[in-house]
Amino acid sequence: MHDLAGRSVLIAGGGGFLGTNLALRLLAMGAKLRVTIHDKPLKTELPGAEIMKVDLRRPEDCARAVAGMDYVFIAAAQTAGAAVMRANPLSQVTPNVLINTLLLEAAYVAGVKRVLFVSSGAAYPPTGDRAVSEGEMFDGEPYDAYYSVAWMKRYAELLCRTYATKIAKPMSTVVVRPSNIYGPHDKFDYATSHVTAALMRRVIERLAPLDVWGTGNDVRDLIYIDDFIDGLLAAFSTDQQHLEINICSGKGHSVRQILETLLEVDGYSGADVRYDPTKPSTIPVRLMDNSAARRLLGFEAKIGLAEGFRRTMKWYRSQPHPPGATKPA
Repeated sequence: MHDLAGRSVLIAGGGGFLGTNLALRLLAMGAKLRVTIHDKPLKTELPGAEIMKVDLRRPEDCARAVAGMDYVFIAAAQTAGAAVMRANPLSQVTPNVLINTLLLEAAYVAGVKRVLFVSSGAAYPPTGDRAVSEGEMFDGEPYDAYYSVAWMKRYAELLCRTYATKIAKPMSTVVVRPSNIYGPHDKFDYATSHVTAALMRRVIERLAPLDVWGTGNDVRDLIYIDDFIDGLLAAFSTDQQHLEINICSGKGHSVRQILETLLEVDGYSGADVRYDPTKPSTIPVRLMDNSAARRLLGFEAKIGLAEGFRRTMKWYRSQPHPPGATKPA
């Protein structure tokens, strides 16, 4: 078991959605925390954490970030929504390959005991209506809309496996493959947000008409951020030298079902919903198998869709300037 209380822990990407929520949890657990930021400020205050402004595309900055750390969580990534991915498939490749490669090497050189890498369920090959399991990652090409970013994630996964199992003096690694995560501190900017956050903001703002990209029939596995952090930490705490695991709810919901739940939870009746199949979407169905997490980690998501949406919308409304909204001059 890997007890994080009192240990020196780095979160690379502490200004992002995952990094922010993970940082809050680790601080509550008593970790001696360092978080990196780059060109964006922290999403919230992190009392007691060391904040380091670095460019993780530079080897010297990666070396500074990992120095003296017991454990490293790689949550740093340049991400985008479906429209950006289609317009510029390479936008998420070059920076992320540099970040992942240089961080892993720096951690190894610095003698870090264990590294966790946040991968993506989008890296899997299509499996139709069947939930995809961990051993299928390299069974075929990724879905075309994800092609470049999927192979970037796959390459980082292979590096993690190499450091843990293919060299003389290995470094323990964990690869977590999330499904679609949502919750407080997510990106709510329409230009860059993912489908759940974008729909949530449209409902909160009572847009009329309420436009939805695609047909509404795409199916996704959604997991609330608190559940995801529970699963991630359960994966990290195992004694396995190398672990690759799905952290997901194991349940599929169509975009229509997601929107209907949002409308119901927020009491927005009579919404003029208009689906636009000409707008970009991604894979029609992505279901993920959670049986390995149940078996190996004793982990199962607890927070249902309605409750997770309720918590997230309450948080969104509690912000002085809701994320993604135009701030007054």
